[in-house]
Amino acid sequence: MIRINDVRVPLDAPETALRDSAARRLGISPKQIQVLRIARKSIDARDKGAILLVYALEVEVAGDEAAIVQRAGKGASAVEPQPAFRVPQVQASARPVVVGFGPCGIAAALYLAHAGLEPIVLERGAPVQQRMLDIGAYMREGLLNEESNLQFGEGGAGAFSDGKLTTGIKDPLCQVVLDALVAHGAPEEILYLQRPHIGTDKLPQVVASMRRKVEALGGQVLFHTRLTGLETHHGVVVGVRYEQDGQEHVLPAQRVLLALGHSARDTQRMLRDAGLLMSPKPFSMGVRIEHPQELIDRAQYGASAGHEKLPPAEYHLSARTRDGRGVYTFCMCPGGRVMGASSEQGHLCVNGMSRFLRDAPNANSALLVDVRVEDYFRNDPLDGFAFQRRFEQLAYQAGGGGFTAVVQRVADFLKGQASTALGAVKPSYLPGVVPGDVAALLPDFVAEGIREGILRFDRQIRGFALPDAVLTGVETRSSSPVRVTRDDNKMGSIAGVFPAGEGAGHAGGIMSAAVDGLRSAQALIASM
Repeated sequence: MIRINDVRVPLDAPETALRDSAARRLGISPKQIQVLRIARKSIDARDKGAILLVYALEVEVAGDEAAIVQRAGKGASAVEPQPAFRVPQVQASARPVVVGFGPCGIAAALYLAHAGLEPIVLERGAPVQQRMLDIGAYMREGLLNEESNLQFGEGGAGAFSDGKLTTGIKDPLCQVVLDALVAHGAPEEILYLQRPHIGTDKLPQVVASMRRKVEALGGQVLFHTRLTGLETHHGVVVGVRYEQDGQEHVLPAQRVLLALGHSARDTQRMLRDAGLLMSPKPFSMGVRIEHPQELIDRAQYGASAGHEKLPPAEYHLSARTRDGRGVYTFCMCPGGRVMGASSEQGHLCVNGMSRFLRDAPNANSALLVDVRVEDYFRNDPLDGFAFQRRFEQLAYQAGGGGFTAVVQRVADFLKGQASTALGAVKPSYLPGVVPGDVAALLPDFVAEGIREGILRFDRQIRGFALPDAVLTGVETRSSSPVRVTRDDNKMGSIAGVFPAGEGAGHAGGIMSAAVDGLRSAQALIASM
């Protein structure tokens, strides 16, 4: 197998362009290429007048591949077959317990199940199909189910936030996660796209398939089951307490992997009281900003906007404010909608999502500003939760109840005045919106940082400061404000407990959470 990097083809190149380009780079006839596979695909839109599709290709050819690579020189290399990922087979006297069934918990449970350990998963929320109904009730009628919503339930927050798989971590287990997703129904293109995503419409089926695999391997997933306590003896976990259907149960356990996600505030309080060491950490707060997707396409692609070979355009922007804080866009959803991400009555927060085709009229993104530990910490490692809740409560009250969200035109936000009406950009948030003053729902330093960011980003994306663009408040849960202490073996301060993923403050997205779940499952097995 030969890998060829940086193969560039124009948007309107014929279907044979990849094979012809690969052959030309290798100095062979296209007929000698027996197998051609896309290993990586990205878009080079720096020159709006000549946008290119950029590929890394892997090919098998007739002839002496080593000699062909040597003649081709720079840009071509031999590819050694990667050894298959193997899970050790383990025997244990007790089944491990996994708490939470989001990206981290799913990855960990699958690994433990493949190892023959038949894990027991405790998930406080509902199966993913029921979650879809509960989220629908929120969007139609403003009815929140505190145990089945955008945060809690099978698939976690990631199942209803587009399924973006872009990550900054460089871990070989990323490939293992991608392979597993494809094996359970995710689009095969996630294996090679530079910015892969699955789509909120496809993720529920993928997640349910993974759960069925855990169960087929002897694992057990208990829904509507909330962790209420840890049983310990001399600093070692010996069991867990959980509540199901109003009844409390005790389950013996020698190994517990915590994959809570970033919103299980009550469970984190219980764990702190049980003696699990944790500390406050920085996080971010802000709003969702919506523009017409056509505007973003034109800004990124120029005259090629709308070309059939170009996906809806994305952006990823960051800057430093005058006081040195980071202001940045996060979880950008092309052709998507703003979603309610609340998990407590009387508290409103938002997130974003897209379907696989990303074909809705608006683009939306979180627009966030750094929150430092000194901004909120007093004496409790969970003070960040109180800080988040304060502004979520403000947002709920300002909307008038029923999870109606406050929205504001960018022009009004920049002028420091409340909106009394909206313009051309229609907010996508449901169950409804009311014009008002989003800045009043944020810490002053966050509101000011967003103003600076909008003006700075308008220089990079023409139209980012579009007067009729809409801000929806508030976004508070981009990451956890707490980090659970763990040692080099990924074990927490209570022996046998393995805090993992976003809820433990050791990940920041679907991919990094899933990889941390795999690494923590490996550490759990190594501790046996």
